[in-house]
Amino acid sequence: MEFVTNEKLTIVGAAGMIGSNMAQTAIMMGLTNNICLYDPYAPGLEGVAEELFHCGFEGVNITFTSDIKEALTGAKYIVNSGGAARKAGMTREDLLKGNAAIAEEFGKNVKTYCPDVKHIVIIFNPADITGLITLLYSGLKPGQVTTLAALDSTRLRSELAKHFGISMDAVENCRTYGGHGEQMAVFASTAKVNGKALTDIIGTDALTKEQWAEIQQKVTKGGANIINLRGRSSFQSPSYVSIEMIGAAMGGKAFRWPAGTYVSNDKYDHIMMAWETSIDTEGCHCAALNGTAEEQAALDKSYEHLCALRDEVIAMGVLPPVSEWNALNPNIK
Repeated sequence: MEFVTNEKLTIVGAAGMIGSNMAQTAIMMGLTNNICLYDPYAPGLEGVAEELFHCGFEGVNITFTSDIKEALTGAKYIVNSGGAARKAGMTREDLLKGNAAIAEEFGKNVKTYCPDVKHIVIIFNPADITGLITLLYSGLKPGQVTTLAALDSTRLRSELAKHFGISMDAVENCRTYGGHGEQMAVFASTAKVNGKALTDIIGTDALTKEQWAEIQQKVTKGGANIINLRGRSSFQSPSYVSIEMIGAAMGGKAFRWPAGTYVSNDKYDHIMMAWETSIDTEGCHCAALNGTAEEQAALDKSYEHLCALRDEVIAMGVLPPVSEWNALNPNIK
């Protein structure tokens, strides 16, 4: 097999369904021949490693450890799915307290054991907040930490394709921004269906305003729907898309979707949220984000929701007040 790089990729939470699928996906994409699996649950971790060995991959060095120092030392890329999973009836925000503490510990471990890491992708929810916590405690630059925010956009694409009875390839540039949760902003102005602007279709017999509202609702409830159907949270889609993201940072194919990234501009400040971005070996770069007045209002509302979650974490004592963030991480202005 040929690989994009030989630098170390560590999968945190590798004993879980997402983590184990990420490891296999990274190998199949040919990202690196140097993969380390980490999970505190040693028996499950060994089982995942054994299954990967049994795949018979060629040219790949797969190591595994339940020692976080060993896992992170020398790592240049990390994907972390090591938080608590979402269960039926729970929102992503219900996971906040426990996973915030996990993110704090992880960020500190990154700073201690692999301060030279190049890029980290955070998956565990609420990813907007756990990614922010990781960024602050790791001491990394804002462009070095991204979160999985693309599934909402892929779900929008899927729902539109199902509605029109067409291939998903005929639905282009679907975008959701803001929070990776039920307060997300679902944009119509970016999308095209069979080459035609979605905004020109909404309000016609082909897609009534009521039907569009139903699609938006399905998108925001997409993760909960998987739980209801399968009895467990998503693992195939987050595994694949998150590895696509880290792959772009490693020098592989361009990432096609929005990413959760640190945003600090004239309107939105000191927050991590889904944004229009590009990712390359230099990190994550924010692009211009334009929408209709209605879409911008939805994004404003989503931002306010994220700020409330951020402030809740500050009140917990997990993060210091915003005014002290620069002292914690000098890369945060």
